[in-house]
Amino acid sequence: MSSEKKQVFIIGSKGIPAQYGGFETFVEKLTEYQKDNAIQYYVACMNAEKKRFVHNGAKCFNVAVPNIGAAKAVYYDIAALKWCIGYIKKHHIKNAIIYVLACRIGPFIGHYKKQMDKLGIELYINPDGHEWLRAKWNGLIKKYWKISEKLMVKYADLLVCDSVNIEKYIQKEYKQYHPNTTFIAYGADVTKSKLKDEDEKLINWYQKFNVRPKEFYLVVGRFVPENNYETMIREFMNSDTKKDFVLITNVEENKFYEELREKTGFEKDKRIKFVGTVYDQELLKKIREDAYGYLHGHEVGGTNPSLLEALGSTQLNLLLDVGFNREVAEDGAMYWKKDKNSLSTTLSNADHMTQEQLKGFEEKAKKCIIERYTWENIRDKYEKIFL
Repeated sequence: MSSEKKQVFIIGSKGIPAQYGGFETFVEKLTEYQKDNAIQYYVACMNAEKKRFVHNGAKCFNVAVPNIGAAKAVYYDIAALKWCIGYIKKHHIKNAIIYVLACRIGPFIGHYKKQMDKLGIELYINPDGHEWLRAKWNGLIKKYWKISEKLMVKYADLLVCDSVNIEKYIQKEYKQYHPNTTFIAYGADVTKSKLKDEDEKLINWYQKFNVRPKEFYLVVGRFVPENNYETMIREFMNSDTKKDFVLITNVEENKFYEELREKTGFEKDKRIKFVGTVYDQELLKKIREDAYGYLHGHEVGGTNPSLLEALGSTQLNLLLDVGFNREVAEDGAMYWKKDKNSLSTTLSNADHMTQEQLKGFEEKAKKCIIERYTWENIRDKYEKIFL
């Protein structure tokens, strides 16, 4: 069947249409911007409403996943992988590619790789960031992630790293396997939001949280310890800025949120505003554009999607000084360290910038995105490796 098209099966994202999350947005954009019709994409979706449907020309298939806690993602990837192998076998598809996002199923991959080799299926893997470093995992789970990563690297035909730092790490850490790696970044766009300043949706959002355009610093991302929320909140409380700190993040029933509240007493500081999540992409983009500055504290992971989006739309970016972040933003941002007073001093400097200085940062940041991180650019590189 349709052996003339290259069949690419993507598993490991929660699926499309994307609501939130890096891998989901990546799959959304890869299929939305598809240029070469010689590729047919298949995308696994977790607990979708329909069993099979088409989105952006991609054939999407639902994988029903029981709610089993931390093992849920592992179960999902294995179930999706089984489905792909079964589908390829049943339809006699030649030279298919299965592209797995993240290294969750290492201990099981050897078994499935044998079946894939028999069917001539190539295994591509995106190793993502250093999952085993994430603070939310206990020691046992961290060990699992590390072993899992090692085995995924061992069996992969190609590893697509979304940051140069991650590629170097894979090459060095697992040199016994002679990993075949390539670097393709994550993408972002620099188009302006479609929302106007007087849009009712925007005005209502500002009124609801008592925030004013250009009078706030912003952060958008998952509410997890390794994104350094504690440092950012402490330093903000310690700073003399008159602006607000708006946190767009998921804090509902979040244990970490309660811990931080007890530790820092941030609710006593009127400037610190947790505003929940914003799923409306145009509204989110407009809020990014309206922020005075964006704070970014991620320190594990590859090229971070929320960083690229901020560089593409927020005038001034204040980033934690780690290799990943410098690699992406270069001189298009200000940098701070986790040391006491580092960020509060940076905030003070940021507050006193001239329009000229702000404009300079904005131009450099956008230039980084336009030269290296547009979705068109990323798509071209992916279509090349798939074909």
